[in-house]
Amino acid sequence: MVLDGEILGKPADAAQARRMLRRLSGRTHQVHTAVCLVRAPQHVAAEALETALVTFRDLDEREIQDYIAWGEPFDKAGGYGIQGRASKFVSGLEGSYSNVVGLPVERVAEILKPLLGSEPV
Repeated sequence: MVLDGEILGKPADAAQARRMLRRLSGRTHQVHTAVCLVRAPQHVAAEALETALVTFRDLDEREIQDYIAWGEPFDKAGGYGIQGRASKFVSGLEGSYSNVVGLPVERVAEILKPLLGSEPV
């Protein structure tokens, strides 16, 4: 997750989660996921980088505090999970929802297709 050129990892504590969520409030950030697949024994590799743009609506201090109190931010890059309670913070999404969750399923299926040939994905 990137905002203003800075990578936002998992917050270490409530104060860091609060700072991240305040920074994300009312703004658009990027979520990048890299995928690399190898099929043995041929060692055929395919790789891709998927990027999505996520826009948050303006958040007030109370909802940030409530979200942190639920404990959801601490194991998620940027301090939020789009698939959880933070879904209500998102006012816009450009790109793959599954990428923001953690694995761009559509892209993985796309790059698997030529590696598998006629095998079902």
